[in-house]
Amino acid sequence: MHGVGGTTPERMLGDPRTVLVTGDDTAAVYRRAVDADAEQRPDDYRTEPIREAYCWCNLTSGNGARALWLILLPFMVANLAHWMRPAAPTGHKGHRVYDILVRLLALSLTVLLVAAACEVALDLTAWQCAGSAACSAGKSWMGFLNPGQGGAWSGPGRRIVIAAALPLLLVGFLWWLSRRTWSAYEAASPPPRRPGTSRDVPPAQRPALTRRGFWYGRRVVARLRAAHTAAGLLTIAAALLAAAVDFDRRTGSTGPLPAAGRALLVLVLLLTGLTVWVACRTARSEAEPDEHRDRFLVRALPFGALGVLALSAVHTAWARPGWVSGDRLPGSGAFGGIAVFQGLLVLGLLVTAGFLQSAARRHGHGDGRAALKGLHGAAVALLGCALGGVLTGGAAERLGDWLDGGASPGQAGAPIAGPPVLLSWQASVLPVLLVVVVAFAVLAAVQMMLVRRRVEPDIPGLYDQQERPDEDRVRRIAGTIARAGLTDSAPVLIGAVCVVTLVLGAGAVAGAWLTDRAPGRATEQAPLLVHTAAATAESLGSWLMGVGVLLLAVMGWRAYRDRSTRRTVGILWDVGTFWPRAAHPFAPPCYAERAVPDLTWRMATWTENNDGRLVISGHSQGSVLAAAAVWQLDLVTRSRVALLTYGSPLERLYGRWFPACFGPEALTGLHREMDDWRNLWRLTDPIGGPVRLTCEDGPSIDLGPLRDPLAFGRTLQHPLPAQILGHGDYQSDPLFEETRAELIDRLGACVPPQRDGKPPDPKR
Repeated sequence: MHGVGGTTPERMLGDPRTVLVTGDDTAAVYRRAVDADAEQRPDDYRTEPIREAYCWCNLTSGNGARALWLILLPFMVANLAHWMRPAAPTGHKGHRVYDILVRLLALSLTVLLVAAACEVALDLTAWQCAGSAACSAGKSWMGFLNPGQGGAWSGPGRRIVIAAALPLLLVGFLWWLSRRTWSAYEAASPPPRRPGTSRDVPPAQRPALTRRGFWYGRRVVARLRAAHTAAGLLTIAAALLAAAVDFDRRTGSTGPLPAAGRALLVLVLLLTGLTVWVACRTARSEAEPDEHRDRFLVRALPFGALGVLALSAVHTAWARPGWVSGDRLPGSGAFGGIAVFQGLLVLGLLVTAGFLQSAARRHGHGDGRAALKGLHGAAVALLGCALGGVLTGGAAERLGDWLDGGASPGQAGAPIAGPPVLLSWQASVLPVLLVVVVAFAVLAAVQMMLVRRRVEPDIPGLYDQQERPDEDRVRRIAGTIARAGLTDSAPVLIGAVCVVTLVLGAGAVAGAWLTDRAPGRATEQAPLLVHTAAATAESLGSWLMGVGVLLLAVMGWRAYRDRSTRRTVGILWDVGTFWPRAAHPFAPPCYAERAVPDLTWRMATWTENNDGRLVISGHSQGSVLAAAAVWQLDLVTRSRVALLTYGSPLERLYGRWFPACFGPEALTGLHREMDDWRNLWRLTDPIGGPVRLTCEDGPSIDLGPLRDPLAFGRTLQHPLPAQILGHGDYQSDPLFEETRAELIDRLGACVPPQRDGKPPDPKR
C-alpha cells in the first residue's frame, strides 16, 4: 500500500512486468507477471510469499480540473469537525448534540456560498451595476439590462431574475457533482462476514471502524444532499422575494401581488424549517449497511424548493411601475446573521466538546495527547467558517473593485455601493490575522533553531565512524529532525489562530452593525491617521481575499500536476477526504469508501479461498487504509493477518485529531485481535511516528527511530553520501526486510492445512 504521493505498481513490486489481478483504472491490485498463476503452483512458493500491490492514487489525484474541488474546502473542513469529537463513552447524549451542531454549521456554509453567489450576480451585477449608468457604461454585455435603453428586461425585478441563473447553476453543479461522486465512491458494499463472528459484541459497543456500515454512506449522503440542495434553492428564492416584498412594503401596495409575496415568504420559511429538520434528523447508521429508501417527503424536498423558486421568480419579475434599484439589494444584511449564527454554533460545539471530554476522562477514555485537549473539533469548525468567509468575501470584494472602475465602493461619487459592509470589515481584519500567523511562523523558526542546536551534539554518536564529523552534515540532519518536529506544534498554531479569528470576527460583526446604524459618523469623527489605517487595512484585506482565492486554485492545480507540491499539501487533503461525508454532502468524496471495501474484499476472499494468511504493509496514508481495512474483517480473518506500517500517521495525526476512532483504546484493541503488528518510524519524518501502544503482552510494536540517513559519511556500503529520506523510501532500510520476513515466518508457522489435503504453504 503506497502513501500520499502515489507510485506505480512496477516500483512497488520491484519488477517492470506487472499484471492486473482485480480492479479497474481507478484502483486495482497488481502482481508481478511471474506470480500471476501462483495459486496453481504452490510448490514454487514454499520459500517466498506472493506479493501484491494495491494502487489507489487515482482515487485522490487526476487531471488539473480537480483543482476546482478546492472551492469545496470549507465543506471538507466542516465534515472533518464531525469526526473530531472526543472519545466519550458510547451512547453519551453529547454525541447527538455535537453531530447536530456540526450538521447545522455545514448547512450554514452551503447557505453562505449560495448567498455569496447571489451577492455577486444579483446585487453587485444586476441590481447595482446594471442600474447605474456610470457603472454599466462601456459594458456591452450588460446593455439589455440597462434601464436607460428601456428594454423588456431592464426592470429591477427582471434583472435580478435573470442574474439568479448563476447561483442556480452553482447549486445544480454542486448537486450533480455530489450525486456523481456518490455513485462512484460510496457504492462499494462491505464483504459478508462469517456467521457468528460479528455478533459476539453488540454493534453499539464495537469500535466505530469495525461496524459493517461505517464505509457505506449512500443513504446519509442522499438525505443530506436533498437538504442542502433545498437550502441553496430557498436561499435564491429568499433573495428574489426580499427585493420584491421590500418594494411592495415601502410603496404601501395592496392587492393580490403583495399578498402573494407574503404567502411565498411563509412558504419559504416552512420549507426552510423542514430542511433544517431533515438535516438534524439525518444520523449515520453504522451497525449494518443502510439500504432503506428515503421517504417521499425527503426525496421531494428539492423539487418543492425548486417549485417555490420558480414561483418567486415569476412574482419578482412581475411589472411594478416606479421600481428602481437603490443602494444595495434588500436582504444583503443576511451575511451578518449568518456570521452570528455560525459563531453561536461554534461556541455550542466548544461547550459540547468540553462536556464530552470530561465524560471521557471520567470513564477512562481520555487521551492526554488529544489535540487542544479535545476541543479541536470546534476549532476546526471555526476554521471552516473562516475559509468560507474568505472565499465568498474575496469573490465579492474583487468583483466590486472591478465593477466600480477603480473607485472606492460606497464612497461619495462611486458608481455602486459595493458589497455589504460586513464583507469590508472582514477584509479589514484579515491583515491582523495574517500578522498573527507570521508571528507564529517566526516563533516556529526560533523553536526549530533551538531544537536543531539541542540535537546536533547527539548526531555523530548515532553512527560508527572514524573520520572527523562533518559539521555541515550534522546541521542538515539536525535541521531535518527539527523541521519534522514542527508537526507536533500544529495544535498550538491552530488554537491561536482560532482564538484570534473568533475575536476579530466578533469585532467585524459589531463594527458592521455600528456602521449600518450610523453610516459616515465614525468616519467623520475618526482622526485622519485612524481613518487612513482603516482604509489601508480594508484595501489590503480585499486584495488578500482575492489573492487567497487565486492561491487556493493555483495550489490545487499544482498539487495534481507536480509531485513535489502534492507531497507538501497532499497529506492534509488526503486526511480530509479520508472520512465519509457525514456532515456535508458537497464535500469532496471519500476515497476510503472505495479503497477500504476493496482491501477488505481482497483479504477476506483470498484467505477464505486459499486457507492462507497474509501480511498487509502500508506507507503513510496507506497504513491508515490498511488498518481501517483490517478493522472491517471478521475476527477469524483478522486473526490471520499481520500488519506492517511505516511512516504511519496513525497515532501522530489520526490518534490526536480523531480520538473517537483512532484513540489508544481502538489501536490497542486492533493489535490484540490481529496476528501481529510492527511499525517503523524516523525522527526525520514530519508525518509518521510511533504508535505508542501500551500493550503488555508480546514485543513492542514500534521499531525505531531508524537511522536517517543510513550512513553518516562515505563507507564501503555507501560510497556516495547517503540521502536524508525523511518520510520516503522506508524499504531501503535493512530493518524493513528483516521485519517483513519475521512477520511472514510467524504467519507461516500457523497456516492451517489446505482443503485438498496438501501440506500448507508456509509463506502465504
